[in-house]
Amino acid sequence: MNVDNLSSVGEWVDFYRREFGLPVTERGGFVMLPITNRVCVVHLPTARAEKVRATLKQHGTRGPMLARQIRWSFLAEPDSRPGTQVLEVLNRLDIGIPGIGSAVMLPTGLDRWTREGCFWVEPPSRADTLPRLSDVITMALAVGASR
Repeated sequence: MNVDNLSSVGEWVDFYRREFGLPVTERGGFVMLPITNRVCVVHLPTARAEKVRATLKQHGTRGPMLARQIRWSFLAEPDSRPGTQVLEVLNRLDIGIPGIGSAVMLPTGLDRWTREGCFWVEPPSRADTLPRLSDVITMALAVGASR
């Protein structure tokens, strides 16, 4: 399917489902990825996210990543939820993990800065498996923030 010909949100929903296998829905005129027990998201400040991305690549892992102005969002497989103490540390570091039942807006375009204010740093691919949530969190805590 040629993405240049996609014009409606419904077409983008079909595209994400067919091409990438993502369980997206249309809500309020936007493509939304629901957070479930099969797919989750980790929001990281950009400097830390760039380091996590590099570390994932060093370990031979790729996963879809969205860029927004001050944060990146990693799609991940929710293998386990962090405990209360880890969540407190993550919150202090401005690392967010939306809960099941929430959703993340996906872009209706593969170019930089779509109408949703985000773009794919690493677009999704059927060939890739999502990194485990625990791995993304471990790397996010290990890499530290850029100074």
